[in-house]
Amino acid sequence: MSAPRRRPFVRRLAGGVSLGLALLAAVPVGLALLYAVVPPPSTLMLARWLSGQPVTRVWTPLDRIAPSLQLAVVASEDSRFCQHHGVDWVEMRAAFSEVDEDGLPTRGASTITMQTVKNLMLWPGRSPLRKALEVPLAMVADAVWSKRRTLELYLNVAEWGDGVFGAEAAAQHYFGKSAARLTMAEAARLAAVLPNPHRYDAARPSRYVAARAGRIAARARRQALPCL
Repeated sequence: MSAPRRRPFVRRLAGGVSLGLALLAAVPVGLALLYAVVPPPSTLMLARWLSGQPVTRVWTPLDRIAPSLQLAVVASEDSRFCQHHGVDWVEMRAAFSEVDEDGLPTRGASTITMQTVKNLMLWPGRSPLRKALEVPLAMVADAVWSKRRTLELYLNVAEWGDGVFGAEAAAQHYFGKSAARLTMAEAARLAAVLPNPHRYDAARPSRYVAARAGRIAARARRQALPCL
């Protein structure tokens, strides 16, 4: 007698869960659509504002960011940017084929699209869950944003120093000039510090940063961006 009475509850519960999952899935799609037309802050910028820490960011359209920086960042972070659809499965497979003694990948495979959705939609810090979420979010973003918009978003939310966000703020902070006037050498140094902008200084590069910047500049001169 009790089983028939439980069925409506189970159906309501299943319906509620399905609705919740649908709404949860709709949030990133909605954000991607919104960010296709408005200049968004990153979650790290929001966290700094909420904690009273300063944020420097001047939103700058892609056509006012030097091509040298566009090429240097793509050459450094995602050389197959124009070939993939948000996730570079070629690099992903290569990353997981190179593991350390604990079975963990020894190299990253985050595309610019994955890094952008991480900066805009996910929380700071490292965790397997956040990394796993980057993949479907990047595929959604790539379906909504053009490659040009993706790179524009990335270059405006990437952190280049303590509280320094975006290409324009970074160019002013390190070189005292606009992002439109960056040379290839300066752009390569900015790209070289992206993996750890709190440790490295583009204006006063260490030997490691200088060497890395030289390699990035060489690759950038061979890099093409037909998708822009």
